[in-house]
Amino acid sequence: MSEGPGYHQLHRRGPHGLGRQLLGIVLVLVGMFILSGVVSLVAYAAEAVLQGGPGRSVDPFDDPGPVLMGGILLGLAATIPLVLLVSWGLHGLRPGFVVSVAGRIRWRYLGGCLGLSVVAMFATLLVGSLVPSGTREQLSSTAHPVDGRVVALLVTVALLTPLQAAGEEFVFRGYLTQAFGAVFPTAVAVLLPAVLFALAHGSQSAPVFVDRLAFGIVAGLLVVLTGGLEAGIAMHMVNNWLAFGVAILTGDLGDSLQPTGGTWWTLPGTLTQSLVYLGLAVWLARRQGLATRSATAPTWGDAP
Repeated sequence: MSEGPGYHQLHRRGPHGLGRQLLGIVLVLVGMFILSGVVSLVAYAAEAVLQGGPGRSVDPFDDPGPVLMGGILLGLAATIPLVLLVSWGLHGLRPGFVVSVAGRIRWRYLGGCLGLSVVAMFATLLVGSLVPSGTREQLSSTAHPVDGRVVALLVTVALLTPLQAAGEEFVFRGYLTQAFGAVFPTAVAVLLPAVLFALAHGSQSAPVFVDRLAFGIVAGLLVVLTGGLEAGIAMHMVNNWLAFGVAILTGDLGDSLQPTGGTWWTLPGTLTQSLVYLGLAVWLARRQGLATRSATAPTWGDAP
């Protein structure tokens, strides 16, 4: 195994320092909220025009249609070039090293992790069906009539969720992990992005916050243990595909986008999924012989 820096330490190979890291964090987080907000508002206005009126409700997240849903997903996907630009401009980091220590997307590993995410999802469905107010009640909701709008929403989610999931991972497990890892120990580089990830979802109940915090911690551990974002992206994609798909078919998409309720009984299922996936993804990375440290120069100014 290479003795180079781990994924969370790659900023140490280029210009860094607490002030530079904090500036980058502010640029990325503020830029993410501005980009996602602007794209979502444009999409909301476009949907209102297509619907022939001001929309079906005052709250744009209450019952989004295909255009607005596409805007929400693309708004988060737009953070990918933002992260690449800040990583290059402030730290001289080559674009590929924002993805992994190999300087590229490790497609074989990403594909394998998608399959493992499905396996872990079955584990959470099983555990969730055994506890009160768990997955069994969620999946037994009244089905929504399948019409053209529902089909369009399902297609939109299927095509754009991978970009949305990657966008969030580039921000929280990508830039933030590398930014904190440049000046703090590994534990801080994993924990702080997880806290910010949970807080970034806005108003929420304690169980929902803990659930998102746990997801962020597991995804952060996967970055360190596997040397890249692929495992986190795969888990994020499958989670959102299922959550959005069920919400569309049951007419609860607005609640799925901004859940404020929740119960502590959902945690056994989601924690089971995260821990099962963590073990499987690390096992696959080792089986494929993936490097977890950079063997080549990650910054433009270094000789390869």
